Amino acid sequence: MNAATKMDTVYFSTKGQVVIPRRLRKEFEIEEGTRASVQSTPQGILIKPLTAKHIRALRGSLKGSKAMEVFTSERKKEREL
Repeated sequence: MNAATKMDTVYFSTKGQVVIPRRLRKEFEIEEGTRASVQSTPQGILIKPLTAKHIRALRGSLKGSKAMEVFTSERKKEREL
């Protein structure tokens, strides 16, 4: 963490819900209904918002990986079951 990073404290509700501070919601373009991935890391819990900006950044990342052929063959196998 560098000196320019500001740390916030949040609280968990009885349902395990957390309110993300407004400045972070604006910075990461998080709006109502935004989904996020959650994973356990050695440092703690990592929450990654899946925003339109994030999805745009992934555009083209599978080009040349034959991912579509694998996907269609898996779908074909599922239909045969």
